[in-house]
Amino acid sequence: MAERATVARPYARAAFAHAKEQGRLAQWSQWLARGRDTVESDEYQRLQHAPGVRTDDLTGLIAGVAGDALDVHGRALLDLLAENGRVGHLPEIAAQFEELLAADQNVADVEVVSAVPLDARQTERLAGALRGRLRREVRLHCRTDASLVGGAIVRSGDLLIDGSLKNKLARLETELTG
Repeated sequence: MAERATVARPYARAAFAHAKEQGRLAQWSQWLARGRDTVESDEYQRLQHAPGVRTDDLTGLIAGVAGDALDVHGRALLDLLAENGRVGHLPEIAAQFEELLAADQNVADVEVVSAVPLDARQTERLAGALRGRLRREVRLHCRTDASLVGGAIVRSGDLLIDGSLKNKLARLETELTG
């Protein structure tokens, strides 16, 4: 996966620089997200391997799904990706574009996986603590995983805080049997 991220990086950086210069960050974010969703769809995957389907057909499909968010420069990027056999890298390009956008807006995307759903008070307290630690605005992306038994796992970039009961039990087991 690192190779795909490496290949995607210059495309994402160029797209971000252009979109920022043109004041079209939101539109580019939108079309890249739609392109990512299209490329990751089962329908696209089947179509990609169907006999007689050309690259132009696939890029036309992506352009159609992207709609008005795809301007002439976005279409040029899509055509360049097709020319270089990199259309399949759209998910990585979109992800890196979003990371650049978040950094530019001084926002940290934080994934929170908890054993039980967090209520509004818990979410706000967690967001406040993370704002202080990360020195950025925070966008929480919460989901639940009952296998954690209790507690939560928090991830943002290189930051990983594993406060799950599952992890604590595993450490205890290692210490006892170690």
